[in-house]
Amino acid sequence: MKFRAICTDIDGTLLNSERQLSQRTIDTIKSLDTDVPVILASSRMPSAMRHLQQELGILHHPLICFNGGYVIYFEDGKTAPVQLDSVQITPSVCQTIHDFAKGTDLHVSLYEQDNWYVPQFDYWAEREKNNTKVSPKVAELAPILENWHQAETGAHKVMCMGPADEIDALQQELTTNYVGQVHAYRSKDTYLEIAPRAISKATALELVLQDRFNIALHEVMAFGDNYNDIDMLQAVGMGVAVGNAREEVKAVADNVTLNSIDDGVAVAIERYWK
Repeated sequence: MKFRAICTDIDGTLLNSERQLSQRTIDTIKSLDTDVPVILASSRMPSAMRHLQQELGILHHPLICFNGGYVIYFEDGKTAPVQLDSVQITPSVCQTIHDFAKGTDLHVSLYEQDNWYVPQFDYWAEREKNNTKVSPKVAELAPILENWHQAETGAHKVMCMGPADEIDALQQELTTNYVGQVHAYRSKDTYLEIAPRAISKATALELVLQDRFNIALHEVMAFGDNYNDIDMLQAVGMGVAVGNAREEVKAVADNVTLNSIDDGVAVAIERYWK
């Protein structure tokens, strides 16, 4: 099968043990023909993905941010993105999460477009800043939520970090009462990523391919490691799980490559692409 595009998750899939791009990965991506789209698909915000695009030489390629909730690309010389899709969590659900966290040790981060809001720069915010190379905006969350209510907008993602038992309780609350509105999945025992139910990396990828490239899903090789990658790996022509992927992800993948820290994505591209 001839593949025409690549789509890859970032954290746990593309990065090495220092949470950076290895030189082998950079060289492998740069060795591809310039007309091959290399699309990053992540739960990250745009700023946390653009520096990786810069290193890979793919600044003109689309970004699937927030697991498909915010799909954009940048035209040459422009600083503002062109928006292909935007789906947000309603302010009422965001308010529920905010209220649930009161009196607990849960940290709540709100993401909207390229904005990351935190109530204080605590251990969790610092840790995420180190991971993503992006700084949050410290602000009271209640006024932000009130503004969203009035503007009828919302969050592209809510991320909650904290003790595993409190994450359990919040996940149970959302799964029981808001399953029709949001996805709530664990990227780690202490991390809960919350996104709109209506979106996925697979639906966003299909939109990007149709709108920008006239490429079909079966012409794509995609890489992932976690629950939010399953739909994407199932939808494409070759879904590849990295060796450190969850077993549920490996079960649906067409192939399994090496661990992310062993350049699994680069190894698979070198093996299968040509």
